[in-house]
Amino acid sequence: MEHEVTKAQPLLDAKGRICEEGWARKPLWQYARRAIHANALRIKEWDYYAVVNQTKGYALTATVSDLGYAALFALCYIDYVRKEVSQSEQLVPFPRGTIGLAASSTIDSQVSWANKHLRLAFIKRGEERHIMASDPHLVLPDGSVGLDIDLTLTQPSSQESLNIATSWKENRKAFYLNEKVNCLSTKGTIRRGMETESLLLGEAWGVLDWGRGRWTYQNTWYWASCSTLVENVPFGLNLGYGFSDRSSASENAILYNHVVHKLGEVTFQFASTDAPWVIKDTQGRLDLVFEPAVTRSSHTNMLVVRSDQSQVFGYFSGSCILDDGNPIQLDRLAGFAEQVFNRW
Repeated sequence: MEHEVTKAQPLLDAKGRICEEGWARKPLWQYARRAIHANALRIKEWDYYAVVNQTKGYALTATVSDLGYAALFALCYIDYVRKEVSQSEQLVPFPRGTIGLAASSTIDSQVSWANKHLRLAFIKRGEERHIMASDPHLVLPDGSVGLDIDLTLTQPSSQESLNIATSWKENRKAFYLNEKVNCLSTKGTIRRGMETESLLLGEAWGVLDWGRGRWTYQNTWYWASCSTLVENVPFGLNLGYGFSDRSSASENAILYNHVVHKLGEVTFQFASTDAPWVIKDTQGRLDLVFEPAVTRSSHTNMLVVRSDQSQVFGYFSGSCILDDGNPIQLDRLAGFAEQVFNRW
């Protein structure tokens, strides 16, 4: 059921279908926008970063995305303690591949965008990912005005990540190519109003959600993630389902000391996104409760295009079992989980 791809290869064949579906420990699929059999409005490309400071109780997210009908640029500050969210979002209609997102997560690249409200730049050079973002008018949960971040996330070349390439049963030319890179050590500065914080190495950890694809028109998906230290060892979770046909592979994994420990299918059970989430897998290796602290919501309804997103930031507790049978106990690890419905 879990097919591991081990050889580098083109993502799509001449008919626009995935050459070999499954999951991989490295980004082995070679993405080419010109190989996609679809109108430019159907193609989705995005780079999303989330950085969580477990000790001080806050998170930052930054997004550059080309979703076909619109480009979305976003910067968000999440305060676990005050249970409040401040976010800045800008939409640009019909970008059609002009944003400049890279065809590979591994190559040196740069993408940037700015207007009078928001500035974003993602720069990759070697093993470092440089994230710069600011909104001088953003009102933060503590009442200060203005957010400016200048962060460097490090991804050693030996570090494994969770990669997946899957299609939809109803349309095999619709595909989802995704890489989740957990446990990116983070350093840099965060300016809130007039106050500047310098991050200590090991204090905050990041995750990259790098995605490219052609989707079907309507989808609902679930995703949960955390990146932190457990007994001074880098530890992460990437859990999700509901998006594309996962019969070849799921995107569920434990990341321990930068090595992927692959899981099978998982389920999220909750009465509402604000209530505790129970997360289990079919193999008996995962037994978690996710305790919500604060929700970041976004709702768009333009009839043909509709999006309802609930990204909940909170804490993971429970246990998980590595490939070698060793158990890991989790005690209120800061992270997030989301439920998203999209029609576009």
